[in-house]
Amino acid sequence: MQQSPSLTELNERAREIFRQIVDAYLVSGAPVGSRTLAKGGALGLSPASIRNVMQDLEELGLLAAPHTSAGRLPTELGLRMFVDGMMQAAEVSEDERAVLESGLAPGVAMEDALTRTTAALSGLSQCAGLVMVPARELVIRQISFVPLSPSRTLVVLVGADGSVENRLLDLPPGVLPASLEAAANYISTRLAGLTLADAMQRMQAEIARDRAMLDTLTQAAVAAGLAVWSSDAAARPVLIVRGQANLVESQMDMDKVRQLLDDLEDKAELIRLLENARGADATRIFIGAESRLFSLSGSSVIAAPYRGNDGKVIGVVGVIGPTRLNYARVIPMVDYTARTLSRLVS
Repeated sequence: MQQSPSLTELNERAREIFRQIVDAYLVSGAPVGSRTLAKGGALGLSPASIRNVMQDLEELGLLAAPHTSAGRLPTELGLRMFVDGMMQAAEVSEDERAVLESGLAPGVAMEDALTRTTAALSGLSQCAGLVMVPARELVIRQISFVPLSPSRTLVVLVGADGSVENRLLDLPPGVLPASLEAAANYISTRLAGLTLADAMQRMQAEIARDRAMLDTLTQAAVAAGLAVWSSDAAARPVLIVRGQANLVESQMDMDKVRQLLDDLEDKAELIRLLENARGADATRIFIGAESRLFSLSGSSVIAAPYRGNDGKVIGVVGVIGPTRLNYARVIPMVDYTARTLSRLVS
């Protein structure tokens, strides 16, 4: 990745012209011409003088011209320098804070709170919002089996945190509805309050000591009902994405929008990207090609870690949108959301 020039390499005139071009581009998304800047009057320079400076900035890799006669756009390199050294971050308003905290009412299950917060962040930023759900072990409150056919059943698990998860299960041969009911009663009464791994161990120990009081088919149903969650732990959803529709309305090129929506389907690669933000002390910004995943769509990711009560990072929250983001507004918003989630889980 090309290194951004230092701000010290730009004189005051070049810095001001560059800043005005970036500010105008982030508002309009359109190339900015020398005549437009000259008409603003703040620079006190002729269009020719401004063009000369713009040419210098282009040679430094900070600006690019989409067409020969067009104005200039900031490059990804230029946006990086702007974000790192020139941007004045805005304060998160009281109204915005209220919206971000609205889904964190007492008693709301953790995953529901994360989903609501992600949706709120998406709405305020007009980007797609995302959050990596902290790794957790399911603790059993209750389980039930809903027979669908002689060989298949739906298993419904209610967790101690109020979460509800469903799985389809292929039954061992010969398991009858009565065995499923007995299995559900055994799990809900004898194994409630345990994690799946602990529940499996207790069941196996009780069967070994002949204390489970379960017939062979019921034992098979209990084991299968617990194993259906244990076996897919690696594939358990750990990422919540909300607000993809905002990307369609973001004035991005539609080919890039389609590419970005395809990228968002690659959950494994997206999680790997967010893992890069886990070790950060503050908000991370990935602009365009700085992220391999979003290099083709030309998108930006702003992400910040959130922590548990022991101070350890347990997840990441952020947004994805076009490189033409209101960084000054969205970066503090993501940072505030991460701090809010840290308070929630502490």
